[in-house]
Amino acid sequence: MTTEQPHPDQQPMHWNDMYLLGYTPIDEVHEEFVGLVGRMQQAADADLAGLLAEFTRHCEEHFGMENRWMVENDFPPRDCHIDEHAAVLASVHEVGELFAKGELGADVVRDLVEHLADWFPKHADQLDSALAHWMAKKRLGGKPVVLRRGLQLR
Repeated sequence: MTTEQPHPDQQPMHWNDMYLLGYTPIDEVHEEFVGLVGRMQQAADADLAGLLAEFTRHCEEHFGMENRWMVENDFPPRDCHIDEHAAVLASVHEVGELFAKGELGADVVRDLVEHLADWFPKHADQLDSALAHWMAKKRLGGKPVVLRRGLQLR
């Protein structure tokens, strides 16, 4: 079984300190997200269905957890954040279902994965960082301090 090479313009995602937000529960779930995207980027076509199913379950739990925190803690910009999660999850579900039925090829799954790899850093930096700050302030009394040096962590 051969592994298809990642898109030449983009290296597979790896967890590094540039993704750290300083709130451990979010950082842990983000590490899992990044790891799954990286695995899908490097996977053989035959392994994509299983990885996409695993990734879908991860997103359901990951986004559900963040959505609950936003509602339970009265996070002010929650609506656009929750809407973005819903849009991403809808795309993941749609591609997964059509791929499982054989109505889409691996190339469409790989395109989705590359879009996820492009989307995540901006989402984390713009939306999730605000949530991490909010949660840290609510739970710990202040904003987290994060030192980033561009180091691969795993």
